[in-house]
Amino acid sequence: MNLLAEQETYWDDVSEEKEFTLPLQMSEFEKRVSREMPILDVGCGYGRTLSELHDAGYENLFGVDFSQGMIDRGCRLHPYLNLRKNDGSVLPFEDGAFDAVLLIAVLTCIAESEGQRRLISEIERVLKDGGILYINDYLLNTDQRNVERYEKARSNYGAYGIFELPEGAVVRHHTPEHIFDITSGFDRLAFETLVYTTMNGNRSNGFYYTGRKV
Repeated sequence: MNLLAEQETYWDDVSEEKEFTLPLQMSEFEKRVSREMPILDVGCGYGRTLSELHDAGYENLFGVDFSQGMIDRGCRLHPYLNLRKNDGSVLPFEDGAFDAVLLIAVLTCIAESEGQRRLISEIERVLKDGGILYINDYLLNTDQRNVERYEKARSNYGAYGIFELPEGAVVRHHTPEHIFDITSGFDRLAFETLVYTTMNGNRSNGFYYTGRKV
């Protein structure tokens, strides 16, 4: 089984029990995206963030996720949302279909840099010129627990910051420089470092980023 298939199986298995935690910085998002604009959440999970946007008055909301279990949960919890299964390699939308795309705790689930670049490229395709990319994700940590698991996994995955969760998922923490590199097709509007609580209840460095498609 390849890594993508293993990841999909993992998220299907935990789709009814995991509660996602990364907060949308609504004040930042509202500055850039008006409520009538079409918005796509790539890696939407069970629709938590899209539902928050819906409650805030946003109208044209779409979500894709590669886990059918997550999509099924989202459709049950939020039947007013437009959610569909898609692995992100080719998003099922026309060029320039969206004014904004969300990526919340998605890059952390893509261990390989090339896979991240392919996803960002596909997002650029479906964004209008001047469209907004909003990212929440995790940064490298320097505590002993994290350093040990980064080092343990580096020989298997070829990059520092990748590690395996005890339950089987492979995830990644990043440097700011890496995020800026893979988003080089965007004008950076905002980047702020924060400390988040992960879905497993641990503390981790993180960030939010907003960029505009050039």
